[in-house]
Amino acid sequence: MNKAKLVDNLADKNNLESFPTRDGFGKGLVQAGEQDERVVVLCADLSESTRTHWFKEKFPERFIQMGVAEQNLATVASGLAQYGKIPFIASYAAFSPGRNNEQIRTTIALNNVPVKIVGAHAGISVGPDGATHQQLEDIALMRAMPRIVVVVPCDMVEARKATLAIAINNQPSYIRIGRSNTPVFTTDKTPFEIGRAEIFRQPAVTADVAVIGCGILLYNALVAAEELAREGIEATVVNSHTVKPLDGKTILAVAKDAKAIVTVEEHQISGGLGSAVAEFLAKNYPVPQEFIGVQDRFGESGEPEELIEAFGLGVEAIKTAVRKVLKRKS
Repeated sequence: MNKAKLVDNLADKNNLESFPTRDGFGKGLVQAGEQDERVVVLCADLSESTRTHWFKEKFPERFIQMGVAEQNLATVASGLAQYGKIPFIASYAAFSPGRNNEQIRTTIALNNVPVKIVGAHAGISVGPDGATHQQLEDIALMRAMPRIVVVVPCDMVEARKATLAIAINNQPSYIRIGRSNTPVFTTDKTPFEIGRAEIFRQPAVTADVAVIGCGILLYNALVAAEELAREGIEATVVNSHTVKPLDGKTILAVAKDAKAIVTVEEHQISGGLGSAVAEFLAKNYPVPQEFIGVQDRFGESGEPEELIEAFGLGVEAIKTAVRKVLKRKS
């Protein structure tokens, strides 16, 4: 059963709308600008790609085109935040936080100013752009940075909610958004709160395994859970959209119930959500864990769904990881 409100028949992909999470960010950004005139947007010559052009059209006086200068993107935003603005800085994640990590560290995180860092075109689902643009280390970079909130929305609807939430949290924050069309399976009624994970699937009986995911691969996790149920394997599915701060209370509860964990993310297995969950459980309630993610390699050019399968991030790979972790369960 679904504890959170999701769309009906979500396993039938043909019945679902499909939009990129960047669209949800763009819509949320305009809404945030309508709600608070302190919101300003800075972009590194990628306004259409990042969907910040919608904000530019509505609030041209609050939009700053920085050009291809990601280091300046961060430092100028830090200055604006020091004077009371709420700056969103947007570029491809490969460049921000990839290229300007030092400026983010020194001028934003160290000064603890509420700049919102938007990493677009993240993950291998970027597709044909290839390895240079498929940022797979950004969550690790931002999670290791003191004070920065890290949010990875699972679909377009949640991306809009996440954008509105970080606009008012008064903290330096990172939001990760994608380029490719992906299923929209949450609704306006689906709960969202920074720092609180949501249980998207909870069996009526004690779960055999808990699958904890973030980002667009959460859809694959839900489909895998439904297919596993037909085999007699019951899985709880948790949307840990906030990678930092991690919702330890929910993670601990599902670990104690299932006593086996699979984490799912479109990111390197090192330093991302899987690492965060493993670090937390190692101190609080160690259980067997398997990791679905990119296995210490760079991306490559291809179609998004083709790459998801090739990199072992698809439904069958998740099911295999579940069966593997159950063999280790005491």
